[in-house]
Amino acid sequence: MTHPATPRVGHIHLKVADLDRAIAFYSGILGFEVMQKMGDRAAFLGAGGYHHHIGLNTWESAGATPPPAGHTGLYHSAFLYPDRAALAAVLRRIKDAGIPLDGAADHGVSEAIYLRDPDQNGVEIYVDRDEADWPRDDAGKLAMTNARFDLDALLQEAQVPA
Repeated sequence: MTHPATPRVGHIHLKVADLDRAIAFYSGILGFEVMQKMGDRAAFLGAGGYHHHIGLNTWESAGATPPPAGHTGLYHSAFLYPDRAALAAVLRRIKDAGIPLDGAADHGVSEAIYLRDPDQNGVEIYVDRDEADWPRDDAGKLAMTNARFDLDALLQEAQVPA
């Protein structure tokens, strides 16, 4: 079977309970730009001028509650930042907003911070390491890790107050 060109993830589209609250998180905290807002029912946010990386809508979910734990659905969306300084700046905004973290990990290939958006969807923000620095086993295969990621060191390195 012949496959077309390699696909890429284009965007995520989330059902949210409160559009303005979701925009405040994804734009005000994570740093995405509102590219288009469709009244009080939907918004599309992007980075770098792209039409949208994130779609948000209340078409079927205005005022709704998050899905219960233990059910299928989105585990998390992940957003790649260009460098550690940018990740530290977002972490500072998260801390300033009083948003709790679910965790943080050094995966060898990346350094990641985990949290939840206002609708309790899992969110990962991360930076990749250079591919030459990725951990490999004796056979040369990828050997990701799950080590501690020192967030205070990240903030200090980026000269962002802890």
